Amino acid sequence: MTDYFHLNAAPDTVRAISSLGLAHLGDGVFELMVRSWLCLHGKATSKGLHRATVRYVAAPAQARAVERILPLLTGDEGDVFRRGRNTSPHSVPQNASRADYQAATGLEALFGWLWLQGRTERLNQLFAVIMEEEECR
Repeated sequence: MTDYFHLNAAPDTVRAISSLGLAHLGDGVFELMVRSWLCLHGKATSKGLHRATVRYVAAPAQARAVERILPLLTGDEGDVFRRGRNTSPHSVPQNASRADYQAATGLEALFGWLWLQGRTERLNQLFAVIMEEEECR
């Protein structure tokens, strides 16, 4: 039985997944991390948890997050981010610019790629940098 909480997919398997597939998975990974962070830090009441989550996972917020971690990415991580960012979206949400949406897709692709490889320590490192400023609030 596959343990979907502790993955270590083969490199060929990961390479076979499209950038949009990685972004789809990474969207869920990032949102779960945000939800966990909000609950553990008491940053929102049960009533406001959804609104608080959306504030962090919306494309504009993810685009700002990318700016914080981009200088820290390895060559391979940067390549995955750029492939995700350069994927042509079919539509762009009303509350985001095309550039923000593309940056967010790149971030999500990176998080999906790391998740599939079981690189949770690296996910946690990048997520900590993203949430650093929020820790002080």
